[in-house]
Amino acid sequence: MIDPSDIPYLPRGVRVHFDKVRDNWVLLAPERALTLDPIGHAILSEIDGNRTFQAITETLSAKYNAPAEQIAKDSAGFLSALQGRRFLEVQT
Repeated sequence: MIDPSDIPYLPRGVRVHFDKVRDNWVLLAPERALTLDPIGHAILSEIDGNRTFQAITETLSAKYNAPAEQIAKDSAGFLSALQGRRFLEVQT
């Protein structure tokens, strides 16, 4: 699970890309792709490799006027799943 002080980042070779053919955002990795829904795209758009998970959730909370606790819970689950599939790394 991701801790508030962890700094998530996309590893080398992984990037968020707009797929013009599918008219949708995707997360690309070597020989793999994952279609993103608007929520997944919003979360990944905030990941810059410099800010902590807590700072990212606070930004999302303010941007979407949603409870920080709920955003943290949902985002942690999403990012942990990406980490398990090697689409995401975390600096502790």
